[in-house]
Amino acid sequence: MAGCETEKPTAQPQPNHVLTGIDVLEATGYGPLAGRRVGLVTNHTGITRDGAGTARVLHEAPDVELLALFSPEHGLKGALDIGHIADGQDAETGLKVFSLYGDTRKPTPEMLKGLDALAFDIQDIGARFYTYISTMGLAMQAAAEHGLRFVVLDRPNPINGVDVAGPVLDPGRECFVAFHSLPLRHGMTVGELARMLDSELKLGLDLHVVAMRGWRRAMHFDDTGLPWVNPSPNMRSLAEALLYPGIGLLETTNLSVGRGTDTPFEVIGAPWLDGTRLAEALSTAGLGGVSFEAIAFTPTSSKFAGERCGGVRIAITDRATLRPVRLGLEVARQLRLLHADAWEAAACDHLLRSKATLDALLAARPVAEIEALWQPELDRFRQRRVEFVMYK
Repeated sequence: MAGCETEKPTAQPQPNHVLTGIDVLEATGYGPLAGRRVGLVTNHTGITRDGAGTARVLHEAPDVELLALFSPEHGLKGALDIGHIADGQDAETGLKVFSLYGDTRKPTPEMLKGLDALAFDIQDIGARFYTYISTMGLAMQAAAEHGLRFVVLDRPNPINGVDVAGPVLDPGRECFVAFHSLPLRHGMTVGELARMLDSELKLGLDLHVVAMRGWRRAMHFDDTGLPWVNPSPNMRSLAEALLYPGIGLLETTNLSVGRGTDTPFEVIGAPWLDGTRLAEALSTAGLGGVSFEAIAFTPTSSKFAGERCGGVRIAITDRATLRPVRLGLEVARQLRLLHADAWEAAACDHLLRSKATLDALLAARPVAEIEALWQPELDRFRQRRVEFVMYK
């Protein structure tokens, strides 16, 4: 049965003082995990407000038996940027760490042996193709199949829980970077998403979401008073998280999105790209909340490592008017107009996963026309999510 914990923590949050799910769980006696044999899906972002690791907190909890850890893409420490991560051992607790980004991405019966609950505590960033929510979904499926309780320790959507944007995933095109029928920017917390997945996938889980205290939908991460921890090696700031739903969308093409530089997702470029012409085109495209500067850069790793790239630096000037998905689409449109022969535009469909949108991009249609294509489905998504949201 889906639900959320209603116990009040001993200390109520002050303005700009958000308590995440693990803080509330610790303050209220570990309610849904008390007396249970637990596996924890987590990484380095699973920490209390004071910086203690969730794994250590649960390992030391008096009435919780933490038996195993499960890690997502980038590993338990969030430092690996490789395609296959092996199982390991956590030095702090001594517990086995089962990798969910190795031989399997879904917990196996052997991994779950002896457990009667799974808990999830990982910081998401609010984009459909950021894989931590896919790891949660697969873990939820495994928990349902094996009769385990599933407890989500909720965390903020760092780019706010109000704005949603982009095409909703085409039916039947689910995959690890598109686990469920969501728009590119979903505007939900992991706890809210868990409630949606349980209901819409008909999992029938014994689901408990430990709600945050003090978080409001309009908050960005720097409104919470929580410490920023890079959720993955190339997600190093709130600015990069804000740009990611649009700029990250393009990284499966032959375009550098700044991996191998100090500011991933804040710069884009390629050896074939004319940065001056692109910056001028974007500057006159009527995009709010953002400015553009022509640059040249040489990535030290990842795509075009060691090659000089013409490019553009993207700076957020007003996040209230920034529309990152619109920005990504406009970049795509201008690349299509300026570099139709060089830019491999069709490859962006790996993350886009919307045929109508891709066809419109390939035709370089105006962004307003492209947005109109998906608006009815996006409106339906807004209605779908109403019953699952937990915060005002």
